[in-house]
Amino acid sequence: MGGSLRRPRATLIALAALTGLAALLRFSTLDLQSYWFDESVTVSLVRLDLGGMLERIPASESTPPLYYLLAWLWSKPFGSGELGLRSLSALLGTATVPLAYAAARELCSRRVGLAVAALAAVSPVLVWYSQEARAYALVVALSTGSLWAFARFVRRPSGAAAAAWGAASALALLSHYFALFVVAAEAAWLVAAPGSRRRALPALAAVAVVAGALVPLAEHQRSLELASFISGDPLGFRLARAGKNLLVGFDSPLERELAVVAVAITVAGAAAAWAWTRGRERSGARIAAVVGGTALVLPLVLAIAGADYIDSRNLLVAWLPLMVVVAAGLARTRVGVVALTLLALVGLAAVIGVALEPSWQREDWRGMARALPPPTGPRVILTPALGRRPLELYLPRLSELPQSERPVKEIALLYPVRRKPGEEHPLPPPRPATPAAAGFSLVERRFESSYTLLLFRAPKPLPFGVPGALALRPSQAEPTAVLLQR
Repeated sequence: MGGSLRRPRATLIALAALTGLAALLRFSTLDLQSYWFDESVTVSLVRLDLGGMLERIPASESTPPLYYLLAWLWSKPFGSGELGLRSLSALLGTATVPLAYAAARELCSRRVGLAVAALAAVSPVLVWYSQEARAYALVVALSTGSLWAFARFVRRPSGAAAAAWGAASALALLSHYFALFVVAAEAAWLVAAPGSRRRALPALAAVAVVAGALVPLAEHQRSLELASFISGDPLGFRLARAGKNLLVGFDSPLERELAVVAVAITVAGAAAAWAWTRGRERSGARIAAVVGGTALVLPLVLAIAGADYIDSRNLLVAWLPLMVVVAAGLARTRVGVVALTLLALVGLAAVIGVALEPSWQREDWRGMARALPPPTGPRVILTPALGRRPLELYLPRLSELPQSERPVKEIALLYPVRRKPGEEHPLPPPRPATPAAAGFSLVERRFESSYTLLLFRAPKPLPFGVPGALALRPSQAEPTAVLLQR
């Protein structure tokens, strides 16, 4: 009796510790990194009035509106700076840890629940998106809640469990379209279960209505091809990259070696779940495998058919159910627990590595903007095209340089690290030889690990135009923004 009482208490203490660790990893470095391009779009949206934001979302985003509504409300008391706006994602990412425990416990057992919670707390990819002002932390939290309610309904069918699943699933669909693959797998399972189908029908109908209502918006956003850049890399490469990213993040120390270790542990866990689990843990692992597998296979089928949106962030919804399978296979033995601990330590090493290495972080537009001294006159800024939006957050009075020549006193080149497919880590920023700009002299040069800054100044404003500016860029093939700071 005493032992049975102590076990839930010990589990609760362990879960609280893991949740605290998750919060520490997410909140302690929340404003360490600059906003990047996608986040700058979010900031520009939440700074509008509500009606203006809702009107602009269909033309500027590739996701449904729920996150932006929450972020707009969140920004009113907390602001739209990195710490204030990202704190919503950090809170959602932290809440995912106890939700992950609840889902895995409902599917399998307490020990599997704690194992999955531990992996979620230190997952490099979950920490990364818990520190980003975008919809990904929200869809992970809601799809985790959907899996928990689904598992609860499968184990103990009730109207309350069905309503919880319907609410979580509908909200997940309203946060990101890829939630559909998790929700569809769960819905198909509920429809196929004759004993409980009737109790689930109202929730199934409500989710179907929400999914149907999103179709016109999804079709309109698809027609804009805002996500067409995803298919620029070969599909096989993106699949391999997504698998690596979901296990060890985008960058980590000894990345290839740790990725091999993480893949080996994951494969061993899946094999053990298939071969050795029994009873409730076996059935729970089977359910999780169906849900997680569907969230991977259906996007792949659609990609082969021509609707290719395979990308690491879009496959985040598969992370939790697949980790339930791995944990179910490994948590039952001491050797397996050691392997799970090693997998968690690999994740923790990646999280710490990114926090310590600026070149592995998001492009440092804030650092470049702060490094620029105040302009002494009209200033032209050359930067990669994707830098315009985030720079507008940090530098006042920016606009495109008109095609006709304008009097210019300063020229600044701002270039962050370069990310290229197939590279283990981002390439260093370009280190160009001092380019020739007639009448301008180099007054500042910074070669940081995460960016290059060159500043030229003339004794007095000189006529300067776009062609002259483009001749100064380090790579003539790279799309470049030519901006005027007044």
